[in-house]
Amino acid sequence: MAGLIKGPALFLAQFAGDEAPFNSLQNIAEWAASLGYRGVQIPTFDARFFDLDKAAESDGYCDEIKGICAEAGVEITELSSHLQGQLVAVHPAYDIAFDGFAPASVHGNPKARQEWAVDQMKKAAIASRRLGLDTSVSFTGSLAFPYLYPWPQRPAGLIDEAFGELAKRWKPILDVYEDNGVDIGYEIHPGEDVFDGATFEMFLEALDGHSRCQINYDPSHFLLQQMDYLAFIDIYHERICAFHVKDAEFNPDGRQGVYSGYQSWTQRAGRFRSLGDGQVDFGGIFSKLAQYDYDSWAVLEWECCLKSPQQGAAEGAPFIESHIIDVTDKAFDDFAGAETDKAQLRAMLGLAQ
Repeated sequence: MAGLIKGPALFLAQFAGDEAPFNSLQNIAEWAASLGYRGVQIPTFDARFFDLDKAAESDGYCDEIKGICAEAGVEITELSSHLQGQLVAVHPAYDIAFDGFAPASVHGNPKARQEWAVDQMKKAAIASRRLGLDTSVSFTGSLAFPYLYPWPQRPAGLIDEAFGELAKRWKPILDVYEDNGVDIGYEIHPGEDVFDGATFEMFLEALDGHSRCQINYDPSHFLLQQMDYLAFIDIYHERICAFHVKDAEFNPDGRQGVYSGYQSWTQRAGRFRSLGDGQVDFGGIFSKLAQYDYDSWAVLEWECCLKSPQQGAAEGAPFIESHIIDVTDKAFDDFAGAETDKAQLRAMLGLAQ
């Protein structure tokens, strides 16, 4: 495939199921390839596809996983550790809800759950290196998110304390990623303490600019916050190491806006949609990423409130394919160019020789 951006690729998490072809890595990789995908992003939290503990210990197992994908006709783009990353930092308000992301053995025990999550995150770094991957994707977790809206008024220092603790938890993990030559692309996402550019900067500053702290760019979360997601690329392109291609729409009315009134997904002002059905300007995004020489994968993450995952996946591959830019090495007016020398340049400017 010509061009800097690689793809199309598919994040497997939302398609996992107990029936074929969604019940094993071999089956789902073959299904993805049949739709035109060239890569798959593998969730490390689904045993039907991947055993993270085994991958962190065994080159042979990693070779087996790579072989399954290669035989199906796809590459592994990244390992996803979103659920484990979420559990690195959990506010007590979410303890019961997030216990479902962890093994039953640590339910009801936040300390043990966090220790498990940290161990999983470090294993994801080692497994990525065994698989020959330079990038992984995850979440930051959250300590401050219940205090997102400043009412009641936040006491001075609360947010600084939260980000200091968040960085304290992540720094030893990121050091393991540094040792293994792997980046973490954090998905900037409401529900995480890092949910926009300002909070990413706060996190990065608390980490002293750690080089492995990167961004998994997903414009759907920015559109729902009414951010300028194209300007975001201008500002943070040097930290973008991964790309979730996901659409969304925001239709405020007299009853609801950004917060969407606790409504179900189909009734919300802000909704995730399948590619091309929402409002995200993907032409602008792919152009910006090409402009800044983004050379990693474009990965479909399907989360539509209306369309089936099968239809969304089938439509997603050609959609991404059609947006990947084969970057030119020529200027459009090269045909009019001429050889010049310094004397000629000065003469054109009317400057004395």
